[in-house]
Amino acid sequence: MSRARPWNLLAWIWLGVIFLREFVLSAFDVMRATLAPRPDLRPGVVAAPLRLRSRLGITWLANMVSLTPGTTSLHVSKDERILYVHAMDARDPEAVRRAITERLERPTMRVLP
Repeated sequence: MSRARPWNLLAWIWLGVIFLREFVLSAFDVMRATLAPRPDLRPGVVAAPLRLRSRLGITWLANMVSLTPGTTSLHVSKDERILYVHAMDARDPEAVRRAITERLERPTMRVLP
């Protein structure tokens, strides 16, 4: 993994593009579930391990998760190693963890430690 580069404008732009993509895809998922006659959802709380170590990085990630439709950040463990997230559909908790880690946390690590 490359080192965090908080002054790299292109890395910040890329993070914004990735977040916007996740936002739009999640909005469509929420809209589809809302309009379905019988939505098959399994809401739940998922514990996502964190690789980010700075409070700023963890806060940034938690806010992106909360701003993404269908998910809400609930709590960060005392040792700042786990982010608890409520997901609208958590039937596959590992997929929710993977989405947070690969789609949001990894790009965040390029700009924040």
